[in-house]
Amino acid sequence: MAKKYKGYFIDLDGTVYAGKKRIPAAKRFIEQLQATQTAFLFVTNNTTKLPADVVRNLAENHDIHVSEDNVYTAGLATADYVAGLAKDGDRTVYVIGEIGLIQAFLDRGFTLTERNPAFVVVGLDSDVTYHKFELATLAVRSGATFVGTNPDSNIPNERGMLPGAGSLVEMVAYTTQQRPIYVGKPEPIIMENALAEIGLPKEDVVMVGDNYMTDITAGQRIGMDTLLVYSGLSTRQQVAKKAKKPTYEIDSLDDWTL
Repeated sequence: MAKKYKGYFIDLDGTVYAGKKRIPAAKRFIEQLQATQTAFLFVTNNTTKLPADVVRNLAENHDIHVSEDNVYTAGLATADYVAGLAKDGDRTVYVIGEIGLIQAFLDRGFTLTERNPAFVVVGLDSDVTYHKFELATLAVRSGATFVGTNPDSNIPNERGMLPGAGSLVEMVAYTTQQRPIYVGKPEPIIMENALAEIGLPKEDVVMVGDNYMTDITAGQRIGMDTLLVYSGLSTRQQVAKKAKKPTYEIDSLDDWTL
C-alpha cells in the first residue's frame, strides 16, 4: 500500500501532457490534488517559459487550471541558486537563454552584462550564436562562475530529438575546460529549492515523472520517494535493468490513489 503524501512534485512533458497532446489521466490527477487541497509543484527543466506561460499553456491546451505558484522551472531554480551564491556581492551575469531565464535573473536584482560578469549562466536558447558562445567562453576563462540550467542533451519534438540545454552548456565547457554547476533535474539543487518553495520535508513529498534519468534520479539523489508513470519516455523494459528502482511504478495516473 502506498504511503500518503502531503506534497507532490510533478514533471510536465511526458507526465501531464505529451507535447501538444493531452493526457486525460493527468487532468483528473491534478483536479484530485486540488480537491483534497494537497500541495503540488510542477518541477520542470524548462527554462524558456515564464511561469505565466506554463499556466497559460496548461489552461488553453490541456484544460488544466493552476496558478503560477504551482510552477517551479529550472530557470527559477538557477536564478535562486545564483542569487544565493552572490548574496550581497557582485550581481552581474551573462546569460545564454530565453525570456524565462533572463526574467528570473532580472526579478532577483541581477544586472545583465557582456563585460566582466561575476556569473555565466547557460540554458536553452533557440537564437544562440557564435558571438554568444564567444562572450561566455571569454568570461568563464576570466574567472566567472559557470552555471548550467540543466544537463538535457536533447528535447523531444514532433520532428524528433532536438538539441537540449545541456548541448549548449557542454559547448562552453569544452571551450573553457571548466565543468559547470548544473541546477536542473537530475541534480539535487532544483529539488532542494523546490522543497523550500513547497515548505515540506522530503519525507512528505513524492516526485512524479515519466523519465527515469531525470525525474526519478533527481528524487533518489536527495532521498525522496519516487513515482514513475509510464506515459512518456521511460519504458518498463528499460527500468527493469536499473539497479535502483522507483518507489512506485504505474501505467497511468488513474492508477494512483491519493
